[in-house]
Amino acid sequence: MKVETWLFGTGAFFFIPLAAIYGWLTNWSEWVGVIGMLLLGGLSVLIGSYLGVTSRRVGTRPEDREDAEIHEGAGEQGHFSPWSWWPITLGAAAAISILGVAIDWWLLFIGAGAALISLIGWVFEYSRGDHAH
Repeated sequence: MKVETWLFGTGAFFFIPLAAIYGWLTNWSEWVGVIGMLLLGGLSVLIGSYLGVTSRRVGTRPEDREDAEIHEGAGEQGHFSPWSWWPITLGAAAAISILGVAIDWWLLFIGAGAALISLIGWVFEYSRGDHAH
């Protein structure tokens, strides 16, 4: 994961100075672009640091080595829930929340409540075992 860490980590060294340059070129009259680029630099730092910590925990993967064979990457890649309905309900709740911002604020609170229920359901899905919905 060293390449991914480097790729996302150096994004901060690109986007944060770019925000200052963008602000200077627009005479600091257009703040949405400046704030967006600063947030993008912060997101690059978050993703890069997460990948750096994960690479230390996981160790060297076959993708990181030049002499690796294809069969070395075979096997279980993680734990996934192909039978879970919670991501769909969470996506619907997020859509209702965003629709609430566009239409009226009362709809936002209904979507936020549904999102909270969906998120709790997704997190505690395996607390009773597989297929025990």
